[in-house]
Order: sequence, then C-alpha cells, then structure tokens
Amino acid sequence: MDLTRTAFGSWSGGRFMHFGEALDDERYCALVRHSYDKGIRTFVTADVYGAGRADSLLGEALKGVPRDSYCLAGIIGHDFYGGLRAGSKGYPRFTEPSLRGPDQYEDYVKMATEKSLERCGAQKFDLLMLHNPDSIGYSSPDVWKAMGKVKDAGLTDRLGIAPGPANGFTLDIIQCLEKFGDVLDWAMIILNPFEPWPGQFVLPAAQKYNVDILARVVDYGGIFHDDVKPGHAFKDGDHRSFRPAGWVEHGSEKLEKVRAIAEKHQLTPLQLACLWDLAQEPVKSVVPTLIQEAYEGAKTIESKADELAALPASNPLTPEEVRQITAIGDNTGCMNLKGASTRHLGQEPRADEWPLRDDLSAVAARWGLNPQWAW
Repeated sequence: MDLTRTAFGSWSGGRFMHFGEALDDERYCALVRHSYDKGIRTFVTADVYGAGRADSLLGEALKGVPRDSYCLAGIIGHDFYGGLRAGSKGYPRFTEPSLRGPDQYEDYVKMATEKSLERCGAQKFDLLMLHNPDSIGYSSPDVWKAMGKVKDAGLTDRLGIAPGPANGFTLDIIQCLEKFGDVLDWAMIILNPFEPWPGQFVLPAAQKYNVDILARVVDYGGIFHDDVKPGHAFKDGDHRSFRPAGWVEHGSEKLEKVRAIAEKHQLTPLQLACLWDLAQEPVKSVVPTLIQEAYEGAKTIESKADELAALPASNPLTPEEVRQITAIGDNTGCMNLKGASTRHLGQEPRADEWPLRDDLSAVAARWGLNPQWAW
C-alpha cells in the first residue's frame, strides 16, 4: 500500500517532540485509533523517537487492525543502539565515521529496520526512509546500497529520504535525487503556505526523477490549527520557542489574509494548508503535526485529526488562489538554512551543516539557484 493523501506522524501529541501538552499513553493510542477510524490510513514513525517507544506505541495502537488496510512508513538513521546522545543534538547518525565505516552500513540498516518492525508489530514497511542524514547519507552510494538491500530482503516495498530536523538541505536533497533517484520513491520535506522557501526548490527535481513528496510541518507550528494567536505562551522546551521572535504575530497576520479563501471553499485553515501543499507537483501526501495546546479552551487534538481526515477528495483551490496564497506566504531568506552553504566555508563539517563543495555549486547552477548558496 502506498502513502495516502493524509498521514499521521508519531511525533504528534507531544510525546516524542515537544509541542504543547504531552499526551499520556492511553490518549495517544486512542488518538492513533481515532485517526484510523476517521479515515487517515498512513502512519509514519521514526525509530529514534523515545529510543523505540514511538514504534512500540504505534504498534500497540494499531494492534488488531488489518495490516493491509493502512500504510506503514518507518524512518531510521540515528544510532541510539551504540551511539551516545549528545544532549539537545540527539543521537549520532549511523554514518558517523567514529561509529562505523561503509563496510558496516548494510548490517546496521538491516538491524535497525528489523528492530523497528518488531516494535511496530509488523513484518515489513510500505516505505522506509533515511532519517536526518549527514553529508555522507546524502551522497554515499554505500548508504543507498545498504538501503536497497533491505528492500531486496522484503523488509520494505519503497525507499525514501527524510531530511531535517531543521529547514534546508536543499542542494543536498537535489543532488541525492540526481544520484539515487532510481532507487528513491519518496522524500519528506518541510513545506506549507507560509514556508514555501526553500522546499519549493526541491519540487522540480523530485518531479523529474519521479520521487513523490511527503510534506511535513503543514500546520506551520500550529498557526494553521488556528489556536496559536499573538501572545501565545509556549511551555518551556516547546520546539516552537526556538523559532525567530515575532513568527506567531507574522503568521497570524498572513492567516487573516488567506482566511477568506478558506471560507469561500468551506475549509478550515488546516485544510487550506493541506490543499495548498497538494496543489504543488509532486506533493502526494501531507503529515501536519497534531498538537494539543497547553491552555484552557484550546481545540482538542482529536478535532484536529478530524479536520485532517475530512480533507476534500478533490482540490477546490484554483491556480490563481494557489498563487495568491504563495505570494502572501513568501518567506524567502527568513532564516539560516541547514546543510551545505558557503556560510560554513573554513569550518569543520557537522552533522547538520557543512561547507559548500564544488559539486554542490554545480547542482545549484544546473537548477537555476544561486551557485554560491549562502543561506
């Protein structure tokens, strides 16, 4: 089963990434089943979340549900088995040279895939993605040979790449599509009406190489859930507190400018955001973060799942409305991006940022981007 238009991410509910209130086990599992019952039939889990706990809870929640009635997407790449957590930076990628060399990639990928499947209570994934790769993960044939081996072994039907956690990696993703597009089926990127940049630059390459896009952060940090307003108080540690100052106020202003389009088509703001994403070629699936905000009277997280599940089957947005929304949401240059950049020249490569190489400058030139990419 391939991914459906709407998807549930195991990072929803504040359990494994800090957004709003953290649901307890019972409510989290009930939310998963509620989402399934309402018609959301793709579930995405990352093995590093909770060091495997996200997998286990998803498996518990879907226990007894016919496996052929939903799509299961797994994400691996952070070595929480043998690597040491580096505080807020998290666990190292399995490609970290101090952990192993290329000759050990296949064994790690197979092991991580099998353990994730065991926790999920499944025999195989419909899609397996490489999670938050470093520069080696984007560019090494040995990495994608290892990923291909688990597909050959019947542990997954499809392969993909899931960059992050921050925004960027643009040239790296495009080069990965150029080099390995023949083995890639999906890529997951940050994309929503108020963050079209830089994800929009990846779309032409994905379309050329027949790679479908799964869009995340569709809710723009909760702005499109319509219960994050100016003056919103985020709990300590909430991931959204690290966004630039004033983002809630600016996002709220933009939302008011597009609200009339949503109301014209009897859409909620979240549905408008999802449909804007799905109007972009080759976006085929959306996975907004479902958040229970931490204040009295906030919308319930279950009602947000209801909105996602009730997404209209056909997209009512006209091309002109899509262009209007894009113009309103333009965020070009609003942040420093992760991945390759001339900003990092002369610096030692890190897990999520590295100097721009000549081959990546050539990628930029081929796709009409700034060859001295410095964002």
